[in-house]
Amino acid sequence: MPSLQSLRRKIASVKNTQKITKAMKMVAAAKLKRAQERILTARPYAHQLREVMSNLSQRVNRASHPLLSRREGNSLELLVVTSDRGLCGAFNTNILRRAVEFLEEQRRQGKQVSVSLAGRKSIDFFKRRDWPIRQEWPGVFDRLSFEHALDIGQNIVSQYHEGTFDHLYVVYNEFKSAMQQEVIVEKLLPIESLQLGQHPSMGGGYLYEPDEGELLETLLPKHFEIQTYRVLLESAAAEQAARMTAMDGATRNAGELIKKVTLFYNKTRQAAITKELMDIVGGAEALK
Repeated sequence: MPSLQSLRRKIASVKNTQKITKAMKMVAAAKLKRAQERILTARPYAHQLREVMSNLSQRVNRASHPLLSRREGNSLELLVVTSDRGLCGAFNTNILRRAVEFLEEQRRQGKQVSVSLAGRKSIDFFKRRDWPIRQEWPGVFDRLSFEHALDIGQNIVSQYHEGTFDHLYVVYNEFKSAMQQEVIVEKLLPIESLQLGQHPSMGGGYLYEPDEGELLETLLPKHFEIQTYRVLLESAAAEQAARMTAMDGATRNAGELIKKVTLFYNKTRQAAITKELMDIVGGAEALK
């Protein structure tokens, strides 16, 4: 049976842990508010840009633009977006599990696969496995900015132009709400999922200066960079939501553990006092 001193130490240790998890929950909640505002602001712009690109892509020969034309090659790259830090529940585990499932499925189909990694957790994970790593971007989410999307987007587009891979997919956690995130596998290159939106005005009637072809040459790389930035913002918001939820659960579990250990401590202390009293009474009876 543990001593009373060890039980007191355990209670104090769990209380200190509870203070830390509660503070982390509050920090994550504050960061989540800012991250949520950023993604809710960026989404309409990214979606509207997709509408404009959809309208433009209908007016030109898709084969004349490398980012639009379909390729027959079988080389594929997966951009895996995770967090830089842990203590966010199953946030990273779900992404990495889905990434490995996708890579194994593509390899069974005869595809040559490689990975690019954004976030230290994905880098640590894939460095211990045999999947070929092309590029790494650690520390993206320490101070996330559009420059990170530019760095990643320009690197991927240049490698795509050079023929390093023929298809690009991304796996990330999409932010739904503070309590819900969804793992998404999305194809980014070649850009072939552009569809007309629900607004009839986007269907035509515009005059472009310069012409559609020149606009696409300029806007297609920017479109890819914007979509990359949206993915990073989605992941950042989802990470803080997952961390807030995880730390809230850890704080509540610590409180329950404190109650159980305190109850056991009181019972043990009561038993020790009772034993001492019985020894005293027994000794007094023996002296009579």
